[in-house]
Amino acid sequence: MDDLPEEEKPGIPSWVVTFADLMSLLMCFFVLLLSFSEIDAQKFKQIAGELSKAFGVQREVPALEIPQGTSPIFDKFSPAPPEPTLLEQVKQTTTTEDPELETLKSPEETQVAEAVQEQMDERVDTILTVLEPAIVDGRINISQDQARIIIRIEEKGSFPSGSAEVTYEFEGLLLDMAEVLNDMPGDITIEGHTDDLPIRTSQFASNWNLSAARAAAVANVLLARQQLNADRLRVTGMADTEPRVPNNSATSRAKNRRVEIILDLADDVQEEVIRLQELMDNRPAKDQEAAISPTIEPGPASNEITW
Repeated sequence: MDDLPEEEKPGIPSWVVTFADLMSLLMCFFVLLLSFSEIDAQKFKQIAGELSKAFGVQREVPALEIPQGTSPIFDKFSPAPPEPTLLEQVKQTTTTEDPELETLKSPEETQVAEAVQEQMDERVDTILTVLEPAIVDGRINISQDQARIIIRIEEKGSFPSGSAEVTYEFEGLLLDMAEVLNDMPGDITIEGHTDDLPIRTSQFASNWNLSAARAAAVANVLLARQQLNADRLRVTGMADTEPRVPNNSATSRAKNRRVEIILDLADDVQEEVIRLQELMDNRPAKDQEAAISPTIEPGPASNEITW
């Protein structure tokens, strides 16, 4: 009698291989997504702390500062190649007191900038001295915008409402101002400004006419004693096109009704910079080396610049 064949043992189903390949591909896919993701450092630290309590596998390290602008994955990533520079080393520093970026400047450039700014401050102080009473009363204020000195004349006490006639008191102040401006270089622009309320009278058809007439009235007073050269003056009517504040109340509209005398010193500042640079370029080489590498000696502190 023939022996019966042994019973065949069941093998692994064929679908298990396909399932294992699929799981491997999914795991690779999610690992790839993780490598391209930006992980929030604060949440990562919180999750890691909970895991350390659960498994006891992570050492607790106190963090003095919260990481900013970094990724745990791309820690050494540079977005673009650095641009070539003329200097071998460029230093950029910021502080909490002075958040603006400071690039490396030569001692000569620093001295020229300080000398030009000192000259601008002296001119502003001269104008402030002459106009001090009107500034205290709030009729005039002075501001500096780079190489421009702006004398802002409020409508209060200078012009009657809806009129371009200069008051007697304000006329005397303008005559004193003309004497000061005559001693300073630069072009002078006189701009007239109004609020957004339309005007239509027999004298002024619109705010354009009123603003231009007020600017021209100020120019006529400045030229009355022939102290200023008329070629330096420009008169412009701006109407309500450049308000200082929104015209949403009577107080705001009063601030927008004004005349601005703008002293442009850009050309003079540029000439001063060129002159100072030429002086420094013409110094002996020994002095230039001393300026680049100054020697600090004991003695009283001084803010003066000697050329």
